[in-house]
Amino acid sequence: MAMDWNKLLSARRYHPGNTPTMFRSHDRSLFQRDYDRLIFSSPFRRLQNKTQVFPLPGNIFVHNRLTHSLEVACVGRSLGNKIAHYIKQKEIIENPEILDEIGTIVSTACLAHDLGNPPFGHSGEEAISSFFLDGEGQYLKKLLTDQEWADISHFEGNANTFRLLTHSFNGRRPGGYTMTYTTLASIVKYPFESKASVKGNKYGFFQSEKAIFKEIADELGIIKLNDSPIQYVRHPLVYLVEAADDICYQIMDIEDAHKLRILSHDETMKILLNFYDKDEDREDLKTISKTFKIVTDKNECVAFLRAGIINKLINACAEIFIQNYDNIMRGTFNGSLIQHLSGCNKTAYDTCTHIAYSRIYHTDIVTQIQIAGFKILATLLKEYSDAVFKPETYYARNLLSIMPEQYKVNQDDSIYTKVQTVTDYVSGMTDSYALNLYRKIKGIDLPEIR
Repeated sequence: MAMDWNKLLSARRYHPGNTPTMFRSHDRSLFQRDYDRLIFSSPFRRLQNKTQVFPLPGNIFVHNRLTHSLEVACVGRSLGNKIAHYIKQKEIIENPEILDEIGTIVSTACLAHDLGNPPFGHSGEEAISSFFLDGEGQYLKKLLTDQEWADISHFEGNANTFRLLTHSFNGRRPGGYTMTYTTLASIVKYPFESKASVKGNKYGFFQSEKAIFKEIADELGIIKLNDSPIQYVRHPLVYLVEAADDICYQIMDIEDAHKLRILSHDETMKILLNFYDKDEDREDLKTISKTFKIVTDKNECVAFLRAGIINKLINACAEIFIQNYDNIMRGTFNGSLIQHLSGCNKTAYDTCTHIAYSRIYHTDIVTQIQIAGFKILATLLKEYSDAVFKPETYYARNLLSIMPEQYKVNQDDSIYTKVQTVTDYVSGMTDSYALNLYRKIKGIDLPEIR
């Protein structure tokens, strides 16, 4: 049985005790309000000070989480608009104008896709997990249920994003950012709990938000695969969000490596030109050749090629979605759209992936930020975990006093809730905030006295 767009596209908002059904609100749809709400949110702004791959720039600008998310949102909008056009021709929808919102929904989910990631790049997740699994937080295992421990010991940024958008933090309104059901479902890349994860670390929601996701999935008619542990198929728009991310991070990492001179100009040009087939893309290659006779700036040449490649991959991924449409709607499609690339697109993309892992992600500068991140996050987790469990000490009282109000812990909270509150605080930090707090806790730095 296939899923139905009449249910999958819902403007209903997640808000405990409140169920608005209006598609439009004033001059903006509720989906457009989701987009605006994220753009103006504090967690989104904090992405500007979170490492993507390379440490935050000095004189050479490379991507951070914010610029990456904005670019992914642009690509996601294009993918969503292409698929919306296809669905209009294929399906009968009770409210056809809602299909025009697919581009906005996908773009909004793209904006949100990295919100739950901790500081210091991809190593941040590993640092948090390692603290509980192998570090000083191991003692908590015997105090938690198996399901809770699976959450804590395998911290997952995707699940943290869903929590950030739906959890009622202290002093904040119920329902988090009260996003629409469809936007929230489009963010969940792994629609199952941690105990259903094959590798133990990729999942879509914590135990604390399991009931929320179930409510949303059931309302939208998303196919359920299993009750215990709970597992659903993906909302179809998740494939577009994932493809937008895959397209951007892989191609943009090559461009950043060129700017940082990790890759030479000639090597970078060769890597990018591999996306063009000499026969099938003959006209594109002619245009590229003419452009390069005018444009001589090396960075601009790379940027021109990158733009064309992103357009090629958008078209390719949209076509893969259309070709596999029935399987996607039945929840039987396997893998990501990018994994189904063919021809020179696949060969060139795989080459980019190999180069990224062999030469970009393991450079000294990236490794150094990962080492520092491990030490900083482990220290912050230890100090604040100790403080929330023994708040009566002089040191703990002082430490907790500088914790923002939204992360305050009540002493009758469960151990799981207390640990989650600490990880909420630490994972929400920017790189510089975490570093400065670490220095103060270790006595390396002191506030200025005026």
